[in-house]
Amino acid sequence: MFRDDDRDKPLFMISVAAELAGMHPQTLRMYERRGLLQPQRTAKNTRRYSQRDVERLRRIQELTELGLNLAGVERVLLMEEQLRTMARELREVQEQLRRFNQAPPWQVSLVPLRRAQIVHLPRRRRRA
Repeated sequence: MFRDDDRDKPLFMISVAAELAGMHPQTLRMYERRGLLQPQRTAKNTRRYSQRDVERLRRIQELTELGLNLAGVERVLLMEEQLRTMARELREVQEQLRRFNQAPPWQVSLVPLRRAQIVHLPRRRRRA
């Protein structure tokens, strides 16, 4: 239905987004107050929901139907986002490794590390 780059366009008013997700508009407002959802706003401060927002609402609904409270839902959504990030980073590292293994030895360059990945170990003192 939507191209991936169109999924973030703010298209739906709250009533339409609520209907698409099978919820009451007040539920969407409550989820926004809880920080589970952050719809975009127009210049006149009207909420606009994207297709991705509607998908998130459906995921929240699935989790609550499984018996999770909103704190549990929030935790699961956070862990799912972390998992997506880690999977994306793993794919990038795998691609770098693939390119590294295919390159002739004279064309190999080191993969730069982010500063947070560098571990500084204390120097050992030599015994006299």
